[in-house]
Amino acid sequence: MREISYNIQQIAEILNIESFELKHPALINSLLIDSRIVISPETSLFFAIPALRDGHEFIAEAYARGIRNFVISKPEYQQNFPDANFLLVPDVQAALQQTGAAHRKKFELEVIAITGSNGKTIVKEWLYQLLSADFNIVRSPKSFNSQLGVPLSVWQINQENNLGIFEAGISKQGEMQNLAGIIQPTIGILTNIGEAHAEGFTSSAEKLKEKLKLFKGVKLFIYSPEYMHGIAPAELPGEKQFSWSTQTNADLSILFVEPINGKSYLKALYKNEEIECLLPFGDKASVENGIICWAALLAMGYTPEQADLRLERLTAVNMRLELKNGINQCSIIDDSYSADISSLSIALDFLNQQNQHPVKTLILSDLLQTGKADIELYTEIAALLKQKQVNRLIGIGSHISSFAALFELQNTFFESTEEFIQQFPALTFSNETILVKGARRFEFERISKLLTQKVHGTVMEIDLNALASNLKFYKSKLAPGVKVMAMVKAFSYGSGSFEIANLLQYHQVDYLAVAYADEGIALRKAGITLPVMVMSPEPFAFEAILKYKLEPELYNMEILKAFIAFLPETQQAYPVHIKIDTGMHRLGFEEHDLAELLPLLNQTKKIKVVSAFSHLAASEDEKHDEFTGYQLQTYLHLSTALRKSLGYDFIRHISNTSAITRHPEAQLDMVRIGIGLYGYDSGLKDQTGLRTVAVLKTTITQIKNVGPKDTIGYGRWGVLPDGGTTATVKIGYADGYRRSFSNGVGKMLVNGKPAPVIGTIAMDMCMLDVTGLDAKTGDEVIIFNNELTIADLAEQIGTIPYEILTNISQRVKRIYFYE
Repeated sequence: MREISYNIQQIAEILNIESFELKHPALINSLLIDSRIVISPETSLFFAIPALRDGHEFIAEAYARGIRNFVISKPEYQQNFPDANFLLVPDVQAALQQTGAAHRKKFELEVIAITGSNGKTIVKEWLYQLLSADFNIVRSPKSFNSQLGVPLSVWQINQENNLGIFEAGISKQGEMQNLAGIIQPTIGILTNIGEAHAEGFTSSAEKLKEKLKLFKGVKLFIYSPEYMHGIAPAELPGEKQFSWSTQTNADLSILFVEPINGKSYLKALYKNEEIECLLPFGDKASVENGIICWAALLAMGYTPEQADLRLERLTAVNMRLELKNGINQCSIIDDSYSADISSLSIALDFLNQQNQHPVKTLILSDLLQTGKADIELYTEIAALLKQKQVNRLIGIGSHISSFAALFELQNTFFESTEEFIQQFPALTFSNETILVKGARRFEFERISKLLTQKVHGTVMEIDLNALASNLKFYKSKLAPGVKVMAMVKAFSYGSGSFEIANLLQYHQVDYLAVAYADEGIALRKAGITLPVMVMSPEPFAFEAILKYKLEPELYNMEILKAFIAFLPETQQAYPVHIKIDTGMHRLGFEEHDLAELLPLLNQTKKIKVVSAFSHLAASEDEKHDEFTGYQLQTYLHLSTALRKSLGYDFIRHISNTSAITRHPEAQLDMVRIGIGLYGYDSGLKDQTGLRTVAVLKTTITQIKNVGPKDTIGYGRWGVLPDGGTTATVKIGYADGYRRSFSNGVGKMLVNGKPAPVIGTIAMDMCMLDVTGLDAKTGDEVIIFNNELTIADLAEQIGTIPYEILTNISQRVKRIYFYE
């Protein structure tokens, strides 16, 4: 396969740039929008997208990584880099889309476009599984379906591809026409229309009509009339249509769905004949996605028998990387279900975010069905591993083993997964981050199991994408130039330590804050280089604070004098943060302290005030808005006096999570985001715009039938007057599920249905009343998620969401997901 390249003059022509000054010849085959993800800098074109952080601000970083070709809209940025090529355009995002559309037009291939509210990525991945035997397919990496993701996806098309499968997602009116022009589909699939991404539309009908713009001019449109309310038959796009339905007459009319041992047997009416298929999934969403794929196969000309045979072999699509604790102080990134060059690049990027261990190891299988010759494929992978600074490679499979000489790093190769498992006792893994990345046929889940610590039956799943989304939400509320301090104290509100800090560092927050020095030390040892403020700097920790370059919060004269006295006489301008009390009356200097504080700060050269801040007592509560205003004015008065006395500027900050959304006037120079990062803001109605980050789940250990005279649990408090069924689950007060939830106060979700706690919470387990519910041993039980929220649990026992999150015991294993 020959990689498609454009010289920089051709890109200029595509973008209609008439006055382009060529600084050096360049061939372009990679488009970039993120300066942190660079594989081949000499052939990359960086688009400075103005987003929450203006891409122009990262030109210097991209240049330092070797990039010399840029698309910009602000001419002043080219002055500092006289040897680089700059393409000046009015709109950088439009230029990226224009480039992608021009590339797509070069190829005459069948292209399937998929849109809908849910299921786009799963349907795309399943169609890839179903059709890859017959086509050389190019598809969107992961869920690249946005205004930026779509042009990057179609850029992958090459001469050998004869089928493209791309997904398109929109969030507001007017976006789909751009994506349709880039994808230029020949076949269209609408998955469904639901509530997801509805904020940018006045109605479901408006959203549906916007989505259908993707399919204007397609040869074939596949849809369900169940999702076409308000659309007349004459308005349907496509030269031909193929419909499916579980409720009405359609080209594929589903007669019934019967669950069979975790699978689903379907019977349908097609061309006036009954046909059948077996899907290897039982949940409702997977069944609908499977029906859409069934309809697509039939509409594309496959026989019912061929479709049934292929659908029965579908495998689950795991779109999320899992970060787990491993053996011998290792961290394991489990991506053991997919393997292609695009997803490998994404996984390596996530590996590079993890700085908690000195060694980065990749366990990689043969990559199959890539459309590339082996020598080209493994040469590209070797270059990718070198660029991503991977330290160690373990290759598994005959193909990658044949090209061992290409990999200039510590390496070991095995012909099969079985050989690796046999040799595992002789291999050494210690204090390293290990990415396990393999094609499904290699069964790398067996390797992941060997490397991962045994997980307690109760786990807390942390969605790192959701946390990044919440950070983006709060950044979108900030005025230009306002910095962000992220609170990662108390084990990041129970969600993790270096795992969360690494993500925040990657997404370029400005500061981290911890409660105690040992938390900051752990971050430094995990490779965190961001400034870290220590909020409770005890004198015995001063030595460690200096050693690990932590910045103490100083809140009274005693701690201030003690820290100054501790510093060596040669110390100059050590960074400190001054806490001002404006009404919380917890910690901080008050106005009457200034007479002693200001002279002391001016007399010493050992320290420098890098920030002065205060804490709002009730920024979330409308009834206390007057007091919040008083606190802000008091802070401004005192901080102005401090600035005037010192004779230099420092960062001013008073806004906490709720103040960001409710009191924009209090943003000042920096804001502090706490529990809002984890999906809860007590000042935000309905939590609109935030995503749930943590899900706490456990499993059923045993099911018991109890009589009306039986008692349940310690103290015999649990009683079912009419008898019934109980489920014992693996969570107790030692895990952080407080005894306050006993005797019906708390509820959990068993297969999506609420089940009350029965009896008293024990140390390691408790019982649920599952009478009348379909429950069995091994079933998953949800303690909290996006439906049964931490706010719901807090209300049940009369506390606050902070306490629910931070109470989760360290013995509960955290698993981190990244898509």
